[in-house]
Amino acid sequence: MRKEQAARTAVELKEAAVRAFARLGYLNTKITDITAEAGRAAGSFYTHFANKEALLEALLADLLEEGDASAVAPGHGDDFRDRAAVRYHVAAYWGFYRRHRVVMEALQQAAIVDPVFARRVREMTEPDLHHLAGHLAGLDLPGDPLVVARMLTTLLQGFIATWEGGDEVVDTLTDFMYAALTADVSAS
Repeated sequence: MRKEQAARTAVELKEAAVRAFARLGYLNTKITDITAEAGRAAGSFYTHFANKEALLEALLADLLEEGDASAVAPGHGDDFRDRAAVRYHVAAYWGFYRRHRVVMEALQQAAIVDPVFARRVREMTEPDLHHLAGHLAGLDLPGDPLVVARMLTTLLQGFIATWEGGDEVVDTLTDFMYAALTADVSAS
């Protein structure tokens, strides 16, 4: 019973943090804002998380777990010579980012001000980057697949973060990425 209650409290604190980040921004949110949003005593936070960065790292772990599920979902293709495989990934990341915009922005804010946290985020997301780089096998790339994978994710993340429109842009992004990935690099 205690373990269940502790797990429930941790979930409530994470959910409260997302609401507080949405309202105040990650950098302006204090632990007391999170606990007040959760209806908990300030001390309860430290039973579950060492600090605000640890809570954000737990949120990232949750996001990565969700991302792992999409990697085994029907429709997931791994050959980026196939436009449909590229579109699946663009659409999946588009939806993922839009659903979790608050946490994605919090991760970016925390990484900007804390190089140690930025390094931890890179470490935690490295397996996903290697997974994406594996999809680039067989393509004539302008560089190392890991570098190209990082470029693609950074480009996509930056675009989604600033795009004011809706989902209609997914096909345009897909065409852009597909053209970039299948271009004849040796001709340049």
